[in-house]
Amino acid sequence: MYVDMPEPQLREYRSSQTAPDDFDSFWESTLQESRAASGTVSVVPVDTGLVTVDVFDVAFPGYAGQPVRGWLRMPRERSGPLPAVVQYVGYGGGRGRSIENLLWASAGFAHLLMDTRGQGSFWSAGDTPDEAGAGPQIPGFMTRGITSKETYYYRRLITDAVRAVDAVRTLPEIDATRVAVHGGSQGGGLSLAVGGLVDDLAAVVPYVPFLCDFPRAITIHDNDPYREIVRYLAVHREQVDQVQGTLSYFDGVNFAARANAPAWFSAALMDETCKPSTVFAAFNAYAGPKEIDVWPFNNHEGGAVDSDARTLAVLTRRFAEMGAGSARRA
Repeated sequence: MYVDMPEPQLREYRSSQTAPDDFDSFWESTLQESRAASGTVSVVPVDTGLVTVDVFDVAFPGYAGQPVRGWLRMPRERSGPLPAVVQYVGYGGGRGRSIENLLWASAGFAHLLMDTRGQGSFWSAGDTPDEAGAGPQIPGFMTRGITSKETYYYRRLITDAVRAVDAVRTLPEIDATRVAVHGGSQGGGLSLAVGGLVDDLAAVVPYVPFLCDFPRAITIHDNDPYREIVRYLAVHREQVDQVQGTLSYFDGVNFAARANAPAWFSAALMDETCKPSTVFAAFNAYAGPKEIDVWPFNNHEGGAVDSDARTLAVLTRRFAEMGAGSARRA
């Protein structure tokens, strides 16, 4: 069943979310501190038995220089620096196994799949701990450190996501001028955040993105993960304003308003996990060129493989339009 506004209203909807006055300075200082921390990028070949794709076990410095794992996959037959897709995974998932997720490398791109700190035990395996203490929280990650923007879990995870782009751009096999970010659900929210924090991406491709329009999202969802915040506030009644203030620093709506790369969104009108109004809140706020696929009869799977087919065509065209570059970024 339809779970939200009719599509014409969705296309006009604007979130009530606003960015705090120190939103930009908070993220600038957060990223500066993490980029100044020690740490190196490690790329180790993995013997997978695959004959057309090379796989590498990657570690790179994320938030505060803490090591974050990932898989780098590239076509075995390659010449010259490759365009790259940096992908972030959905809530509860990790980087999975070395022989999964072969689409983007099979298409001729470099593909860095970032692990998700502290997650990776719900539907795919992970290998990166969350090296931070936390106060009282609801089980899950949505309320970990939620009383402060400095301690909130997603400060660390979003910084990891930016540093994944930094890391891939240091590799000699990668064309640093042609890097796209992509993900679904939580991964879509992370790609939006990176789009708002990194100003020279080739593309931003969020599928049914999570972490958008918190003021509305936490009042219209009965499903986790948004429901984790509701359960927390049902007990910590005195913290409503404090929590809302924290969430404003991590809302995809505020990142979208700062993004400039071409973006291709997707939304599903029967999505009960990330209802379409929250997706459209970010899409309608997005400052760069943008398109959105709307799937009328799908839940949180969105367009699934059909979205992948469209994204493959979009990225192939986009990377070809940009041509090969030679710039390198530290």
